[in-house]
Amino acid sequence: MRLYVYVLEAKELAIKSGSSSYVKLQVGKFKSKTRVVRNGSDPVWNEEFVFRVHDMEDELLVSIYHHDDVEVGDDSNKGINNSRLFNISGYLVGRVRVSVWTVMGEENQCLPPTWFSLENSKVGKHTKRSCGKVLLTLSLHGRGEDSTTDHLLSQHKDISTIDGKQHESEDNTSTIISSPAPSAKTPQGKKLMKAVVKRLEKLLHKNGESAKSDASSDLSFSPSEYEDCTQEDSPPSCSFEEALDTLQSREEEVEMPENLQGGILVDKTYVIASKDLNSYLFAPNSQFRKELAEMQGVNDMEESPWTWKSGNSSSLARAVSYTKPASKLVKACKATEEQVYVKADGMEFAVFVSVATPDVPFGNMFKVELLYKILPGPELSSGEESSRLLLSWGINFSQNTLMRGMIESGARQGLTESFNQFSDFLAQKLKVLDNSESLGKDHIVAGLQREHQSDWELAVEYFGNLTVVSATFLTIYVVVHILLCEPHKPQGLEIIGIDLPDSFGQLITCGVFVLLLERVYNMVSLFVQARLHMGSDHGIKSQGDGWVVTVALVEAVNLPSSDSKKFSDPFVVLTCNGKTRTSSVQLQTCDPQWNEVLEFDASDELPSVLDVEVFDFDGPFDQALSLGHAEVNFVKHAATELADMWIPLQGKLAVSSQSKLHVRIFVENKKGVETIKDYLTKMEKEVGKKLNLRSPQKNSAFQKLFALPPEEFLIKDYSCSLRRKLHLQGRLFLSARIVGFYANLFGHKTKFYFLWEDIDNIEVQAPSLASFGSPTLVIILKKGRGLDASHGAKSQDEEGRLKFYFQSFIPFEVASRTIIALWRARTITPEKKARIAEELMDQETPLVPNNNSSSPFHDEDSNMLKIYSGGLPVDIKSVMKMFEGGNLERKVMAKCGCLNYVTTEWQAVKPDIYERQLSYKYNHAVSFFGGEVQCTQRKCALEDGWTVNEVMALHDIPFESLKGSIDADGLKIQVIVLHVNNFTT
Repeated sequence: MRLYVYVLEAKELAIKSGSSSYVKLQVGKFKSKTRVVRNGSDPVWNEEFVFRVHDMEDELLVSIYHHDDVEVGDDSNKGINNSRLFNISGYLVGRVRVSVWTVMGEENQCLPPTWFSLENSKVGKHTKRSCGKVLLTLSLHGRGEDSTTDHLLSQHKDISTIDGKQHESEDNTSTIISSPAPSAKTPQGKKLMKAVVKRLEKLLHKNGESAKSDASSDLSFSPSEYEDCTQEDSPPSCSFEEALDTLQSREEEVEMPENLQGGILVDKTYVIASKDLNSYLFAPNSQFRKELAEMQGVNDMEESPWTWKSGNSSSLARAVSYTKPASKLVKACKATEEQVYVKADGMEFAVFVSVATPDVPFGNMFKVELLYKILPGPELSSGEESSRLLLSWGINFSQNTLMRGMIESGARQGLTESFNQFSDFLAQKLKVLDNSESLGKDHIVAGLQREHQSDWELAVEYFGNLTVVSATFLTIYVVVHILLCEPHKPQGLEIIGIDLPDSFGQLITCGVFVLLLERVYNMVSLFVQARLHMGSDHGIKSQGDGWVVTVALVEAVNLPSSDSKKFSDPFVVLTCNGKTRTSSVQLQTCDPQWNEVLEFDASDELPSVLDVEVFDFDGPFDQALSLGHAEVNFVKHAATELADMWIPLQGKLAVSSQSKLHVRIFVENKKGVETIKDYLTKMEKEVGKKLNLRSPQKNSAFQKLFALPPEEFLIKDYSCSLRRKLHLQGRLFLSARIVGFYANLFGHKTKFYFLWEDIDNIEVQAPSLASFGSPTLVIILKKGRGLDASHGAKSQDEEGRLKFYFQSFIPFEVASRTIIALWRARTITPEKKARIAEELMDQETPLVPNNNSSSPFHDEDSNMLKIYSGGLPVDIKSVMKMFEGGNLERKVMAKCGCLNYVTTEWQAVKPDIYERQLSYKYNHAVSFFGGEVQCTQRKCALEDGWTVNEVMALHDIPFESLKGSIDADGLKIQVIVLHVNNFTT
């Protein structure tokens, strides 16, 4: 863009009558100035200047200086002469700043002659409030457009001329952008030295001219003498497609930028090539943009042409201005977008957009930033190309403000509404792929099954080499030779039945034959062992309903080999939710092709990670060598990314070889919302508290907050404080796979999350002064895990484990119990789950009171575990006092760790049968959670004593929380039998 500045005149300047003055102009690092005019307080210049504009946020600085008419040779003015050495003559009268975007917002991008009031930055008692005014005309034009002043100057009738004629603007026009750029950038130091030398020559009269006559010429200097106005070579004017091709041909490789912190506004896949989608959205005079602006009520939209923007790496940029319609939050306002191509390689595109809206409240304090990412989409069964549009947003604050939270909330609401319309309107123009079409699981699986080779095909490929062919030929040759030869008499040391080689040639031939046979035998043995002992799980369908993970193992490249072999025999082991699947062995290759589909059995738990490890097969009895490993985090990847991804393998051998594995992963829920309900019901047993399914709006907000995939669902959230150097109040979110924390303190956001599987231990610390009297929940992660959340950790122990300190839960016991129960339920091994399920199935006796039964006690219940038996040297009456509800019973129960012990009176239910109710709580020595216990006791009189039966119902006791308690889920019941008999000492 070019900014044309017309300096017309000034009036009411705070200088003496008859004094001289001149104007200095600056845009960015480019500077220029007018000639000196001696016309007192109302000078007239009528000069034109041209500047190159790279950023619409640049400002035009116009400064008017008073010029001192002094003789250079006057010793009394050495200070002034010294100052003139660096182009400073006189003092500052006043200055004014004009933003470029104000010109962009005017009609035809031209600002008519306007009087601007001058300001003086000095502060003192001699400073005058009014410094005068300056008349300026500004216009903004793109590359290749001519600008004339006739129509603008004709609007100003009072323009004066000097010496009866209009001065030509060419002599005083800055040639910053109109002159062709040199082929190489001139060093800044050399240009500055050249300017200083010229100035010294003039001051020392080496040019033979008087200093006074030089005064005017010195001020009419060429800007290139003082400023480094030279720019890098820009490509010649070209079309939009040619400019993109130029970007693509650049040698430096630009990485795709990360999504902005504000969140994702649009994430959809369309049936169109990525290059065509980029042109559809950002090509000059895009019809889609015009129709979208008309639909949204946007007026006065103007687009400047794409031009080259110089910086660390050249890129395309353009400016777009428009007037946004009024909304619920703000009135109609002008907006200016600066769009810059960050990456364009023909397949992937990234466009960064900075939006300035100075007319909105606090609009001069922030800019809204958008990042358009256009990526290639998955392959479709129809053969068409697809592309994924990912649009994220953020806010860049130029200064701190207490209104930051309000600004972000308003911007988020406005952007969400605007880009929902954008997404819906784009969906009307282009076909949007749903998950089934975009992922194409059935098509991909069917294709891989067709491409999967049979054992016979693998055998032909494996044995079709020179070794097998040579051994076969030599075997046939020897057999034919034996058949053609006649028996001969034994010679030398030969005896009947033992024929030895008769020459060294025969000996060498026999040795080669034996080595070839051994090699072929080893190959056959390895092939058979690989087929029999390392059979693939390819084609085995998953069992059950729930979350099903399907992995299409395609290929690998650049796999390393062991030191003893030129090629490896790789196979892959996949692990998810504690279950393992194994691929087939690909023999003698470093670039294996599997084309296998591996399915994991359905699980109630949403899968978090997929562990991948590649091994080198060395036989069934030898330990396989690991060639590389990797971990796929389902939480950090969208479904479209999982559908086609190359995984870089980790490990010493894999990193040195740059090994990669090509997989396609699909996560499906076969039962829909019922799977989530079943999971929450199962968690309720562990937590001991009702867990409700959150609303779709709550889940959607949670997913957008942490940029999670749509299958993630929220279980519980608590208000708490994160303890670091300073306490930070926020909310802790518990979902099926992650623990996340979010805080917003005066606009400063703290956000992180980690997986349940990353947690190594959870500890509870007693209240202290450091925790302000609140218990603290300490979450300790495994070594090397949760590195993305390290900014939220308070410390790191000697083993390298991150520690997170949370406190101020309301209530703490419920929150800590829920967190620990969810963690234990998530991390328990499948073997232990199966064992617990079998134990529960074996318990045929109902432990929970039956609603249909009048009493929970049954006379036939006799298969109870004998825990304690012994004799006491007291009579029966003394022992039975412990069951009368008196002080003795209360003291005994208090010693056993029971609090708030309450009993009822014994009531007769049958002859010689009595019942009563009890309730109490465990202290922390028995159970950390202090669960509540309700009991029913029944005593029966025997001939020689009493039998006391007790049924205990434990509430709010999570799985395995009770020390030494029963291994059962949810409601825990224990039957205790006390039989007391008389005995004789």
